[in-house]
Amino acid sequence: MDQARLRRDPAYDGVFFIAVRTTGIYCRPVCRVRQPLSRNISFFPSAAAAEKAGYRSCLKCRPESAPFCPAWNGTRTTVERACKLIDAGALDRDSAGTVAALAARCGVGVRHLTRLFGQHLGASPSEVAQSRRVQRALQLITNSQLPMAQIALQSGFGSLRRFNELFVARYGRPPTALRRVRPHHISPPAPLPS
Repeated sequence: MDQARLRRDPAYDGVFFIAVRTTGIYCRPVCRVRQPLSRNISFFPSAAAAEKAGYRSCLKCRPESAPFCPAWNGTRTTVERACKLIDAGALDRDSAGTVAALAARCGVGVRHLTRLFGQHLGASPSEVAQSRRVQRALQLITNSQLPMAQIALQSGFGSLRRFNELFVARYGRPPTALRRVRPHHISPPAPLPS
């Protein structure tokens, strides 16, 4: 680690952090400040560990924004967290179900969350949730023999009517017609003659 620090090796950026006992500051291995003496430094596996030990972050290299930390990903982190909540059903029929509740869980306002979704995904949170519901429904339609009402509920739709309307609007046919066109099981090929 000391050799990587002395080389300012970018491969170790975010892998470990250097804390300087004489200044009380911690840095990234790529920091451009004058190199401290090896006897005055300690190594930490994360910025949080260095802060817990009482060190302050360097104002030049901003170690809290090192690779692999949420600040480094910027606003993408908020969108990823919101997408995980959507996947878990945050905008489905049984949960609080509003974009305002989703935004509150992510710690941002509704307008800001909608703006971030537009910037990173090109769609609103509601549109992303609807697309995920349709994807889940398509998987169930093609991979199961469940009745359509049960597929609609398991996919996160509030009603069978809304489920059918959306499929007709998107695919020009009801979901039952999609089940009829699914690929049939193919019998295994005959063995080659020896």
